[in-house]
Amino acid sequence: MVIVRMNPTREINNKVHFLLSFPIPPHVPLDERGRSQSLGLNSIGIVFAHGENWKVMRRFTLTTLRDFGMGKRAIEDRIVEEYGYLADTIGSQEGKPFDASKMINAAVANIIVSILLGKRFDYKDSRFLRLLQLTNENMRLAGKPLVTMYNIFPYLGFLLRANKALLKNREEFNDYVQATFVENLKTLDKNDQRNFIDAFLVKQQEEKSTTNGYFHNDNLQSLVSNLFTAGVETISTTLNWSFLLMLKYPEVQRKVQEEIERVIGSNPPRIEHRTQMPYTDAVIHEVQRFANILPLDLPHETAADVTLKGYFIPKGTYIIPLLTSVLQDKSQWEKPDMFYPEHFLDANGKFVKKDAFMPFSAGAFFFPFTAVASTDLRQALTVPVFFYF
Repeated sequence: MVIVRMNPTREINNKVHFLLSFPIPPHVPLDERGRSQSLGLNSIGIVFAHGENWKVMRRFTLTTLRDFGMGKRAIEDRIVEEYGYLADTIGSQEGKPFDASKMINAAVANIIVSILLGKRFDYKDSRFLRLLQLTNENMRLAGKPLVTMYNIFPYLGFLLRANKALLKNREEFNDYVQATFVENLKTLDKNDQRNFIDAFLVKQQEEKSTTNGYFHNDNLQSLVSNLFTAGVETISTTLNWSFLLMLKYPEVQRKVQEEIERVIGSNPPRIEHRTQMPYTDAVIHEVQRFANILPLDLPHETAADVTLKGYFIPKGTYIIPLLTSVLQDKSQWEKPDMFYPEHFLDANGKFVKKDAFMPFSAGAFFFPFTAVASTDLRQALTVPVFFYF
């Protein structure tokens, strides 16, 4: 079942909220096929996990990301440092044509890697480039129509070839993660946890005496893969859309640059600057609305019976919120089909929040890294990217 027009200001929202407040990520045949073949498990990680495992991993992920600075000053320092590397790399091109998307991809990935693995890579590091290649290729393969068809009709699996490459890429990525946490384990100190993997390994040791525990190596591999892939893809794509739209609308770029120069000057960009730059904040939000990089939310499965607008929806029904229907709702946006930053500005030029702004998710089943981290990363990286160009 696809839900459209999830207008948060109408009575229907109460039912939609109820519908999505008890989400059970549904079974995804391709994901489960890979799990069963390579790991012997059907519900690990967080994206397509089920039941108690999903709850435990989600809770651990949110807590740990915050402990390592997401939403706090600590992550800003990492972002500013990474922007220095990005600016130096761009400057080294000396005005020659170059592919900015690869550099942005690497910069975003490095910030995420610094939390997950506790290190950063040189943009030319062969291992780093391979991880990015695996991630980008799997995102491309996962979006193929035949993959979607297989997930809907798994008996048509004999028609699918992309799954072999997907599973092979996943296995190679997991091998690298495993090698990393094996090294971390050698020098693990529960009183000095260096990164996300260390925090997981400490939990794993605490859980040793527990039967049917959740902090096992397969969950760790899947978590790191989920966080890295989703974080890099969504944030990098948003930033690349920022480039495109600034090129198409130079008058918007000029206003952003003027505001940044007036408020920030030559100082490092910080999150607190956002409140002093309403136009830039509006542009960042409008990029996300207009780009609409995730037109469909992750699928849900209802955990209880509910009646919505006269339709009875039984427990166990697959629910897919159509985010596009909200981001382009003519009743919510003055010019839904146009790039129009004024959607997020009032008559006095002050930034205003919109209930219909939901570019990544609806309901309780949001992806932790996107929820906690992406705002920090987009806002702190987009500002210097706008300014530099």
